[in-house]
Amino acid sequence: MDLALSPQDEAFRDEVRAFLAENLPARLREGMAASPGVFVEPDIGQEWQAILNKKGWLAYQWPKAVGGTGWTPVQRYIFEKECALAGAPTLTALSLKLLAPVVYTFGTAEQKARILPRILTGEDYWCQGFSEPDSGSDLASLKTRAVRDGDRYIVNGSKIWTTHAHHANKIFCLVRTDPNGPKQSGISFLLIDMKQPGVTVRPILTLAGDHEVNQVFLDNAVAPVSDRIGDEGDGWMIAKFLLENERGGSCHAPRLLADLEAI
Repeated sequence: MDLALSPQDEAFRDEVRAFLAENLPARLREGMAASPGVFVEPDIGQEWQAILNKKGWLAYQWPKAVGGTGWTPVQRYIFEKECALAGAPTLTALSLKLLAPVVYTFGTAEQKARILPRILTGEDYWCQGFSEPDSGSDLASLKTRAVRDGDRYIVNGSKIWTTHAHHANKIFCLVRTDPNGPKQSGISFLLIDMKQPGVTVRPILTLAGDHEVNQVFLDNAVAPVSDRIGDEGDGWMIAKFLLENERGGSCHAPRLLADLEAI
């Protein structure tokens, strides 16, 4: 098998290198190097994402039909590795790589038009509400309850290990809309505004004193029915789709190889 880059891919690599050399500020490289956790701090990450968005390269993993680049897998790999070699900040995977594919795969036309552009502009910063204090490895046993009240849901429960919830203004959640029947069948996928009175974020500090994850409390929080992705009961199916992207997307081979080359 020939693993050498084609002339077209070599030209693409050179284009990416030239762009990074011209457009990646030293302060963003330094911010990435100083980041203690999995994700870079939002002020560093959002500035870099704005630069990529202006270039049209931010949604490099999205299909072209929904605003992505339409790059090949090899081009995506090249881009990730060159960004890592240059010391560029990591991107907000929760929004770009987890929620966005859910929206453009299962969302309505209205949801796609409303949600995806705000991910790209950074107007919405998302966190993930899956795990609960008593529902970690057995995620389908989750207890956060969403009760429909006309054109809205009233949500009560708690989520834990929620990365960057203290920065986020939105959270995508698995909630139980039907407490009867098999536990997987009563789960729905709901988007909730974090900046409302019914949402409280409590920090969870690491042994080193770093603050990256949190516990989120939902006390009569409100979410419109228009912010449910898919039908009621589709949450488990959507969660499996999302987790496939999460586990596949968490393979940081380009960045790890770049780290090895830098040693």
